[in-house]
Amino acid sequence: MNIQTVFERTEKKYILTLSQRNALLRKISEYIKPDEYGESTVNSLYFDTDDDRLIRTSLDKPLYKEKLRLRSYSTPRRDSNVFLELKKKFNGVVYKRRETLNYESAMQYIYNGEFPTDSQIMREIDWTMNFYSGLRPKMFIAYDRTAFYSKTDRELRITFDRNPRFRTDNLDLAKGSRGERILSPDLCIMEVKALKSMPLWLSRALNDLKIFPGSFSKYGTAYTTVMQRKMNGGQNCA
Repeated sequence: MNIQTVFERTEKKYILTLSQRNALLRKISEYIKPDEYGESTVNSLYFDTDDDRLIRTSLDKPLYKEKLRLRSYSTPRRDSNVFLELKKKFNGVVYKRRETLNYESAMQYIYNGEFPTDSQIMREIDWTMNFYSGLRPKMFIAYDRTAFYSKTDRELRITFDRNPRFRTDNLDLAKGSRGERILSPDLCIMEVKALKSMPLWLSRALNDLKIFPGSFSKYGTAYTTVMQRKMNGGQNCA
């Protein structure tokens, strides 16, 4: 399998009920195929500064924002592939740079500063780590994803994320995907990721089912939950 390292695309999010998801899949089934990852549990460690600069900036919805995360598509072992990702968004377009590393090398870089490979993408990631002095894992986010792509346009991907959850302890992908739920179990997050405009068959299906774009940040929602809990004198998620 070829692993893509550079992405440029638009991303639209929708909050759907599970019945809406099922109805949509019935309508568009002839146009899509399951992604090679198919069903997976996506685990991510999000990095931030001690004063949460990146997520606070993101929640202000600026024209430009960026985030850094370490991602796996299952609970990794020492030699498992994981993805260190630098994701930037400018004027509605998402640019992502991704370095593939084994999990042990990624953790040695994160905690000990051991440079894992001398590539252009890794140098960009390292520059960002140094620019935001003190970046470290601050939040774990997991969700169960079902992914599809268009039969006629491989750049068009549609994903459905269920059971998004977070934790602020055990910030290690190898510790499993447990966490506190941040969305009702009867809802899911759909993302439409495209290089070109949305095809007519998808636009019609969304319109027929009265499914409209919305805004939902998993990290942002988890961060807001933690901050509200602190303000109310509670404890962080365990």
